[in-house]
Amino acid sequence: MKKSATILCLILLARLAVSGQDSLDCRLVGTCDTPGNACGIAVENSFAYLADLESGLRVINVSNPQSPYEAGYHDTPGRAMRLAMSGSYAYVADWNSGLRIINVSNPQSPYEAGYHSTSSYVYGVVVSGSYAYLANSTAGLRIVNVSNPQSPQEVGYCDTPGDAQSVALRDTLAFVADFDAGLRIISISNPQSPYEVGFYDTPGFARGVAVSGDYVYVADQVEGLRIIIVSNPRSPYEAGYYDTPGWAWGLAVSGNHVYVADYHEGLRVVRVSNPQSPVEVGFYDTPGNARGVAVSGDLAYVADDTAGLRIIEYYGAGVEEAMSDERGTWNPGPTIVRGALVLPEARSERREARGELLDIGGRKVLDLRPGPNDVSRLAPGVYFMGEGSGVRGQGSGKMQKVIVQR
Repeated sequence: MKKSATILCLILLARLAVSGQDSLDCRLVGTCDTPGNACGIAVENSFAYLADLESGLRVINVSNPQSPYEAGYHDTPGRAMRLAMSGSYAYVADWNSGLRIINVSNPQSPYEAGYHSTSSYVYGVVVSGSYAYLANSTAGLRIVNVSNPQSPQEVGYCDTPGDAQSVALRDTLAFVADFDAGLRIISISNPQSPYEVGFYDTPGFARGVAVSGDYVYVADQVEGLRIIIVSNPRSPYEAGYYDTPGWAWGLAVSGNHVYVADYHEGLRVVRVSNPQSPVEVGFYDTPGNARGVAVSGDLAYVADDTAGLRIIEYYGAGVEEAMSDERGTWNPGPTIVRGALVLPEARSERREARGELLDIGGRKVLDLRPGPNDVSRLAPGVYFMGEGSGVRGQGSGKMQKVIVQR
C-alpha cells in the first residue's frame, strides 16, 4: 500500500509553503556517518549502538554529543536490523542470520559471544532478565533463554498472523508490531507457553512499537503514530492518532513526547499529553531516511539509513515562551544576537529593568541588566530571556526566545 500521488503532492506543497523549512524547535547537535545503512539504535551510558544493516554493529562514542566518533564495530554475518542492550551485551536482530549476541564490555573490540539461528527473518529484539524476545517475521514471537550468552536456547513461541517487525514489553505482556496484522498482545507470564490475549488491527503497516503505562504507541508506516489503550489487554482500543507526513518506521517515548523516525520526513516530535489529540511540536528533516530513534536526556539519537547517526536536540520541551499580556498572542520570532544582548530600559519606574537568560533546560546562565549584556562567552544555541525572577513564577513570567550566534 502506498499513499496516493495526490496526498504526496499535498505534502510537497505544504513543505513549500513553509519556505523549505527543515526543522522546528529542533537542532542538529552532532553527526557520525556509518559505512552501512543505519537502521536500529540503542543508547547506553556514553555509547550509541547502531544496527547498520550490511555493516553489522557499530559502537559510537557519544560522550561529547557534538563530536561523536566510532569506537569499535563487529560485522555480523547477516543484516543488522535492530538491537537491544542488556549488561555487557548487544543483542542484534540480524535478519537472515538470527540473533547475534555481541560482547561490548570493551567497546573498542566487540566480539560475538553466541548466536541463535531462527527459521525466519529477525527484525526486532528486546531483552528482559534471562530472555530475549524476537520479532521473527512470519514466525511471530520467539522467546530465547540467554542466561548463557554462549548457548542461547529457544524456550517458547507464539505465531502471529502477520509479519512480526518489532516488540516491546510491559510486565508479563509482549506487544508485537505485526505489520499488516497490526498490534498483537501476547501473555509471556510463562515463557514456555506464550499466547495471544488481544489485538488491535491498525489501519496501515505496524512497524515500530513502544509502551508507557496503559498506552502503546505504534509506528504504522503510511498511517503515522497510533495510540492504543491497553488497560484491558483483551480489549485494546485506539485513543488517538497523528498522521505523520512520512512513513512512520520507528519510535521512542520520553515523558509526554513521542519521537517518530518518519523515514523520508526525518524526526518528528509529537506531544501526547492529551492522547486523544496528539500534536506535532517539532521536527528535523534528516538527510536520508530516518529508520530508528532512541532518546537519552534532552537528545534524540536517530539512525538515518544514508547518513548514519544524527544527534538532535528538541528544545521545545524545555522552557516555553509565555503569551504576551499586551497582544494575547505568542511572542513573534526569536531574537538573534551576536556578542551582546541588549535589554531595554523599564517602561515603568515601579518595575526594575532586569532579567535572566536561561538555557533550554531552564537553568540560569546569565543575569541581565539594562543595556548591552556580553553573551560572547556562551555556546551558540537557543536560550530564553525572562523578566527577572518572573521566570520562576514570581513575576510576569513573559519569555522570549534568544538565539546566540557566533
